[in-house]
Amino acid sequence: MSEAALERQIRPIYDALDHGSNKSAINACNKVLKKYTNNTLVKALKALALTRSQKVEEALVLCDEILASVVTDDSTLSVMTHVLKGLARNSDMVAMFDNAFKQQPQSEELGAQTFFAHVRTGNWKSCQQVATKMHKQFHEDRYVYWAVTGAILQANDLGTPPNIRTLLYKLAHRHVTSCSTPSYMAVDRFHLHLIILQELQLWDEANTLLESDIGKSICSASLVCNETRREIWRKRGLYKDEGERAQEKIKNNDRNWLEFVSVIDATFASVQGPDVSEEGKSECSENIAKTRDFLIEIAKVDGSNNRSASLALLELEKNAFSYGITSDESTLVDSMESYFSQFGDKACCFEDLWPCVDLGADAKLRWISFLASQEPSFATTGDLQRVINVRKLQRISLTASELSTDKELYLASTYLEEYMAGLELGSSLPVTELQPADDLAILVGHAFVSLWTTTKDESYLYNAAVVLEFALTKSRMSFQIRLLLVRIYRLLGASSLALDHYRAINIKQVQNDTLSHFLLTRALTFSLSATGDLTYPSECIESSQIYVSNSQDTPDFIIRAFTSEKYSQIPEFVSFDDRLENSLQRDVVKLEHVRMRMTHEPINSDLIDMELIELKFVFDRFHHDNRDFGMLPNYQPACQPSLNDQTLMFGSSTGQGWLWYFIKIYIRALQHASDLDDIVEEKLLIGDRPKKSPEPEVQLPLRERLAIRKPEEAAELTADELQLMEWATAVSDWLEPYHDHTRPPPAVVLAEANKQNELRTGLPLRGVDLKALNGDANANGHAKKDEEAPPVKEPPQLVAQFFEHMQARFVQLQQSQSLPSDLLHVATLTQEAFLLFAVESHRFKTASVVKIHKLGALVQSLKDIRSKACTVLKTMSNDLLKMGEVAGSAERRKSFVESCKPITDFPGLHHDFVLNIAKNVGESRKKVLEGVGKGMVKICTNYGQ
Repeated sequence: MSEAALERQIRPIYDALDHGSNKSAINACNKVLKKYTNNTLVKALKALALTRSQKVEEALVLCDEILASVVTDDSTLSVMTHVLKGLARNSDMVAMFDNAFKQQPQSEELGAQTFFAHVRTGNWKSCQQVATKMHKQFHEDRYVYWAVTGAILQANDLGTPPNIRTLLYKLAHRHVTSCSTPSYMAVDRFHLHLIILQELQLWDEANTLLESDIGKSICSASLVCNETRREIWRKRGLYKDEGERAQEKIKNNDRNWLEFVSVIDATFASVQGPDVSEEGKSECSENIAKTRDFLIEIAKVDGSNNRSASLALLELEKNAFSYGITSDESTLVDSMESYFSQFGDKACCFEDLWPCVDLGADAKLRWISFLASQEPSFATTGDLQRVINVRKLQRISLTASELSTDKELYLASTYLEEYMAGLELGSSLPVTELQPADDLAILVGHAFVSLWTTTKDESYLYNAAVVLEFALTKSRMSFQIRLLLVRIYRLLGASSLALDHYRAINIKQVQNDTLSHFLLTRALTFSLSATGDLTYPSECIESSQIYVSNSQDTPDFIIRAFTSEKYSQIPEFVSFDDRLENSLQRDVVKLEHVRMRMTHEPINSDLIDMELIELKFVFDRFHHDNRDFGMLPNYQPACQPSLNDQTLMFGSSTGQGWLWYFIKIYIRALQHASDLDDIVEEKLLIGDRPKKSPEPEVQLPLRERLAIRKPEEAAELTADELQLMEWATAVSDWLEPYHDHTRPPPAVVLAEANKQNELRTGLPLRGVDLKALNGDANANGHAKKDEEAPPVKEPPQLVAQFFEHMQARFVQLQQSQSLPSDLLHVATLTQEAFLLFAVESHRFKTASVVKIHKLGALVQSLKDIRSKACTVLKTMSNDLLKMGEVAGSAERRKSFVESCKPITDFPGLHHDFVLNIAKNVGESRKKVLEGVGKGMVKICTNYGQ
C-alpha cells in the first residue's frame, strides 16, 4: 500500500483523538495494525489512546515495544512525547531522543529535540553537553549560548556544590569568549556575558564591555542589561560614579526609581560597613546637603506630576536619621508634611509615608498634630482620598495607651460616617468600578476586628461583617473587602459564606497558589465530606489545577525562549516552574485533601497505598512559600498584631512546620497499614520519582526523618493539634512491632499484584520476574512466620485516654462560649484521630491474621479504644446538632441584630438588611455544625465495629 493510502487510514485515528473518542481511536489502530503489525506510528497512537483511557498497563507494553526499536521519524517521536509525558516517564522520553540523535547525528532537528527533551526534565548538565555537541556538529553560534545557559542553570541549582558552581561559570566564560561572534551582537547574549563576568568577578573585562560604545548603547536601551551593569558597579564599590551617572540621567528627565536609589546609595557610601570614621560621617553630611538640594530642585520641576524626587527626599531624610548622621527628626517631619500636602490626594500616599512614621516622641506629636489639622472634605475624590490617608496614618500611629473599647467604637463610628459621606462621590459609577470610599469601610472592619481581639466579644465580628457586606452592595468587585469577609466568616464558623465570597473573587491561574490559603487553611474543620458534600475537596482539586498546567506549559515557554534566544527570560521561567512545582501551599492543600478524602472514601489498600506514595514524594521536596498575606490590607496600630495575624483562625497559619508534623504521622500510619515496602514500591511505580531536595536531612533514612521533632515546627500547631500529634506517635510506637511482624514479604505482595493485573488486563506486571518469586510467592501471604509474634502489651495511657481528654476539652470550650470554629476544630481533630486509628488497625481486621499470629488480646484492646472513641464522637455529634439548632433559631438572629446597634443608625444599615445578614450567618453555621455532627455518626457506623 502506498504512503498516501496509509495516511488515509491513519487520518481517522487523529480525528478520533482530537475529539476525545479514545475507544474509536483504539479500534481504528487495531484495524491498521492487522495489516501493518510493526508500524511504530500507529502503535504510538494506540498507546496515546490507551493512556487517555487510563489503561496504563497496556500502554506501557506498547511503549516498551516502541522504545526497544530506535524511533527517528518526527511523527512517532511527537506522539511518543505526549504518551510518555502522560505516564510521567520523562527519563524514557529523554532516552528516546538521545537514541534517535545517536542514530542520525546529522539531523539538526533531532539534536534540537533532544536538547528540548532535557530542558523539559530540568537536566541542565545534559543540556549543556548536547548543545556543545550540536555546536561542534553544526557550527551554529546560538548553540554556544544554549550551552552557556545550561551551564549557568546547572550552577544555580541548589544541589550544585560551590566549587563546581565556580567551574561551571568558568566553563560558560570560556564558551562565550571562544565564540566566533561577539556577545554584543545580541542584547540577551550580552546580558549572559555580563552575568558570567559578575559571578566570576572579572571586573576589568566587565568594565571594558560596559565602557565600550556598543555596551553603553545596549545598557541605555535594555533595562535588564542596565540593571546588571548597576549591580556590577556596586559590587566594585563605584557608588559615587554610579550616583553621578544617575544624576545626569535624572537631569535628562529619566524618572526610573532605580536611578534615585543609586543617587541615595552614593550619598551614604562613606558610612557603609561596620566601622565608620568621623571623616566618613562628615563626608556623608556634605553629600546629604548636596543631594537634598538636587532633589528639591527636581521636585520643583516635577511638581505634582511625578513623585519620584519627593519620595527620594523622604528616603534621604529617613536614612540620614537611621545612619546617625543627624539626630533631629524635624527635617524628616518637614519632608513628610510637604509630601502629604502635595500627594495626599493619591492612593499611594499612605504606602509611601508608612515606612517613615516610626518617629520619636516629639516628632511624632508634631506629625499627629499635622494630621489632626487636616480638615475633612468630601467635595472631590481627591479630597476624599486625602481624608482616607489621614485616617490610615492616624490609625497606625495610635499607641497602646490610646486604645480602649470606647476609643475604637468612636473611631468605627467616625470611619462609617465618613464612608457614608464618601459614597455620594461614587453614586454614578458603573457596578464594575470600585467606590473611592471603600478603604473607609475596610477601616471600620479594622476597628471592629481590633475590638474583638481585645474583648473576644463576637458581636464585634457581626458588626464588621454587616458593614463590609453593605460595602459590597456598593462595590461588589472589591477583592480586599471579600478577603476580609472570608477571614471573618471563617472565625464565626459561617464557612459557606466564606466560600461564596472566595469564589466571587474569581481566583485565576497562579493566584490559586498565592491566595487559596485564605479558604483552604485547615479546611477539614468545615468539611462535610463525611455526609457526601464534596464542596471543599472539589475546591482543593480545583485550586491544584495550576500545578498541572504549570508542569505542562512552563517547559514549553522555556523552549520558546531558547528558540528565540531570549536568554534573560529563561532563569525567571525556571524559577517560576520550581517555585510552583515545589510550592508549600500545593502540598498543604494536598494534605488537606487527604484528610478530607479519608472521611468520605472507604479506607482500603488502594487508598492507603496511593496516598502513602504521594505523601512520601511530598516529604522529599524542598518547599517555597508563595502564599501572599499582603493582599489583606493592614492599618492596625503598630502596637497591635497585623490584621492578618488577628484574623487567622486559631491564631496560626499552616506553614512548613505544620505540614511536616502532619505528614509524618500520616506517612507512618499509612506505612503500617500498607504492604508496600521500598522494594515493592520500586517495582510498582510507573512514572519517574520527583527530584529530591538536596538538604542533608532529606538524605537520612525515612524512619529517622519521621522521628524528628523540632520545637519551631511544633510552634505552628494549635494545642489540640499538638495533642493529636503526641497521641498518633504513641499509637504508632505501640502497634509498630505487630505491623512489622504480620506484614507479608515483598515477593508475596508482588505475586498478588501480578495476579490482579493479569485478571484486569490479561498482561503480567512489567519488571516483575515471576521465576524469582517462585519460592515465597506461592505461599500464603499470612502464613505463620518462624519467629514468635511480639508479646501483646497494654495500650499506653496517652492512647487509652485521648478521646476522653478531647471530650473534656470540647465541654470546656462549650462552657466558655467559644466560637463555633474552635468547637469544630476540636471535634474534627477527634474525628481525624478516630480515622487514623482505623488506618493503624486496618491490618488487624482480617481474622486469619489475628488467628495465625495470636493477636486476640491486641484486637480486644483495639476494640475497647474504638468503643470509647465512638462514644465520645456520638456525644460530640449530639452537642453539635443542638448547637446547629440554636445557631439557626429566631432568638439567635434577634441577638445578632441587637448586637449591631452601634451601626444601625446609619442610612442603608437598616433592620431588614442586618436581619438578612443574621439569617445568612445563622443558616451557614447551622449547616456546618449539623453536617459535621451527622458526618461523625456516619464515620462511627463505618468504622466503629
